[in-house]
Amino acid sequence: MPRLVIAAPGSGSGKTTVATGLMAALSRRGHRVAPFKVGPDYIDPGYHCVAAGRPGRNLDAVLVGEHRLAPLLRHGCAGADLAVIEGVMGLFDGRIGHQVAAGGFGSTAHVAGLVDAPVVLVVDCRGQSTSVAALLHGFRSYRPGVRIAGVILNQVGSDRHDEVLREACLDVGLPVLGSLRRAPAVDVPSRHLGLVPAAERGAAALRAVEAMAELVAASVDLDAVVRLARSAPELPGERWAPEAEVARVAGGPVVAVAGGPAFTFGYAEHAELLRAAGAVVAVVDPLRDETLPEGTAGLVLPGGFPEAHAEALSANEPLRHAVAAFAASGAPVHAECGGLLYLVAKLDGHPMAGVLPAEAEMTPRLRLGYRDAVAASTTALHAEGERVAGHEFHRTRTLPEHGATPVWVWRDHGGAVRREGFAWRGVHASYLHTHPAGNPAAVAGLVSAAVRARP
Repeated sequence: MPRLVIAAPGSGSGKTTVATGLMAALSRRGHRVAPFKVGPDYIDPGYHCVAAGRPGRNLDAVLVGEHRLAPLLRHGCAGADLAVIEGVMGLFDGRIGHQVAAGGFGSTAHVAGLVDAPVVLVVDCRGQSTSVAALLHGFRSYRPGVRIAGVILNQVGSDRHDEVLREACLDVGLPVLGSLRRAPAVDVPSRHLGLVPAAERGAAALRAVEAMAELVAASVDLDAVVRLARSAPELPGERWAPEAEVARVAGGPVVAVAGGPAFTFGYAEHAELLRAAGAVVAVVDPLRDETLPEGTAGLVLPGGFPEAHAEALSANEPLRHAVAAFAASGAPVHAECGGLLYLVAKLDGHPMAGVLPAEAEMTPRLRLGYRDAVAASTTALHAEGERVAGHEFHRTRTLPEHGATPVWVWRDHGGAVRREGFAWRGVHASYLHTHPAGNPAAVAGLVSAAVRARP
C-alpha cells in the first residue's frame, strides 16, 4: 500500500490543512485515499472523512498497542490505493516519560516507523527564511532511523520568501514538494477543545475542505507526493479483522449508538466490532430523536460536545426520560466523556438524563493525557482489576468526581491515586476514552449483556 506521513515540527504548523487538502486533491484525481490520524484525536478524522469520502481512522500505539498498528492500517486501506497519515503535535512528541528509538512513544515518528512510511514535514515559515535549513537539519539528524523525505512550506509570504526558503531546503538536501501561501479561506474555527467538528459545521465544513483541496492542488506537486508514497516498502503481515477479535453471539441484539452533531467522538472500529459480535447497530441522535430505536437492548453514548448543545439536548425531554428508564432497567449502557455528561442530572444548569447522581459544569482547566487505568469494579465491559490504556480530554468536571462505585482508578503524574467514573446497574460511565480495537473483549461483553437484557 503506497503511504506517507504528514508531520510537522510542532502543533499549529498546518498539518491538518495540508493532510486534508492532500486527501481531497488526490481523491479528485481519481485516487482512492485511505485517511489516518496518529494519536487519539477524533476531530481531524471528521475532516479527513469529508475529504476522502471514507472513514478517517486513528493509529494510536498507546491505546491499541504497537503490534496492532500495521494490521489496522491494512484494514483501513481495504479498497484504497494510497494512504495519507496525518501526524500529531511535533514529529517526535509522544507520551511524556515514555521513550522509544524514534522519539516519544506513540509519536508521529514512532508510528511512521511502525508502518514503515516516509515522512513529509510541513513547516510554518512565518518569521524565518534561511533558518529553515537549520530546523530541517536538526529534525532529519535527530533520529536517523526516521525517513524525512520531503518538505512542504506553509504560510509563505511572497515569491522572494519562497525563493529563499527553497534555497535553504536545497542546502540541506530535502526536496520541496510544495509551497503554500497564506489563505484565510482554509481556516477552521476553534473552541475549547480544538477545531469545531466537521459534523457540526455542515456546508461550511465542505467549503473549508474544498478550499484546502484547491490550495494544495495549486501549490503542491501531487505527482511527486504519489511517487513518494509509492516508495514505501511492502508491509508484510495480516490485516486486522473485527470478526477475528470477538466471538459472535446469537440473537442480533439492537445496540443504539448516539450520533449527530453532539456526539461525534467515535472510532470506526467500534461499530465494526459491535456488528462482528452479532449486534444490530442503530444510530440515535439525542438532539432530534425522541425515542430509542425499536428493540434497543444496549446503548453506547460516545464522546463529543454535549456541553455545546446542552440547551437543545435538555429540550428533548422524551429521549432523556427514555434513556433514564432504559438505564434503570439494568440494560448495558457504555458512556464515555460526552456520553457521561448526558447521563448526569444537570450540565451547566440544564437538565440531562438524570441517570447519575452528579452535576457537570465547564471549567477553565483542561484535563488531557493518557492514563494507565485499572478497573475499580466489574461491569459488562471490564472485570475488576483489568488494566486498560485510556485517554482524557475535557474541560468539564462532575460533582462528585465519581460514584459510590467508581469505574476506574489510576495514579496521576504526581503519584496521587485518582478514582473516576460511575458504575451503576448496567451503566459504565467515565471520562476515559478507550479504543475498541485495543479492548475488543469489552465490546463483546456489552453485546452479550445486551442479549441478556433484550426486551
